[in-house]
Amino acid sequence: MLAGLGTIEVSLACYNRTLVNFPFTAMGDTILLIEDEAPIADTIVYALAQEGFRCDWHRLGREGVAAVRPGSHALAILDVGLPDGSGFERCKEIRAICDLPVIFLTARGDEIDRVVGLEIGADDYVVKPFSPRELVARIKAILRRGRSTSAPAAVETGFVVDETKARISFDGQILDLTRYEFRILKTLLAEPERVFSRAQLMDRAWDEPLASYERSVDAHIKTLRAKLRTVLPDQDPIQTHRGFGYSFDPLKRT
Repeated sequence: MLAGLGTIEVSLACYNRTLVNFPFTAMGDTILLIEDEAPIADTIVYALAQEGFRCDWHRLGREGVAAVRPGSHALAILDVGLPDGSGFERCKEIRAICDLPVIFLTARGDEIDRVVGLEIGADDYVVKPFSPRELVARIKAILRRGRSTSAPAAVETGFVVDETKARISFDGQILDLTRYEFRILKTLLAEPERVFSRAQLMDRAWDEPLASYERSVDAHIKTLRAKLRTVLPDQDPIQTHRGFGYSFDPLKRT
């Protein structure tokens, strides 16, 4: 349990970067934290340690990105407003190194910022002020989902879904999908011709669907269609049902 988070006395302000351990808990996964505000970092580090996580904290985005190696971290928490650049750009740099789950942490709660974060592949978006307990719960949910596995499943539509590796192939080519694109497409492929509402797709793909916006589904569908057309330009298997939602039609051509 996360006790006493309202009166944390841990101080990390004297460090530019630190890998923080606490003696009272066995350490497990390492979480990358890129956050320039020491009081917020203090709270996150303590909350993570209470739940058995190690925390690799960096004030600057370039330092955090430099610390990333394949397998070095289980998840990244990125502040959007960093002193040396946008957290959105740092997310892209991290994803160029490895497919690391990302949670954005920001004081900016505007819808456009949330949509941008989700479109570039963020797994979650937490607005300050926030509950440390809720942040840790979201981290655990993302990690649990990422580790759930099932046998690869082939469908007779040109698509092959491999949940173990979290990837989908189309006409023999592996699609470069964000996490949300993967989950949306997997949902549509599982039940061909079924019409899913935006709310239903959000329930299947998002960690916190009530905190997101249905417009985000439209944005992800648009990018999915573009990626499918790069493989087979004459096919448009994702169908729009105005006023209802989307479905997968394996026989549909443009």
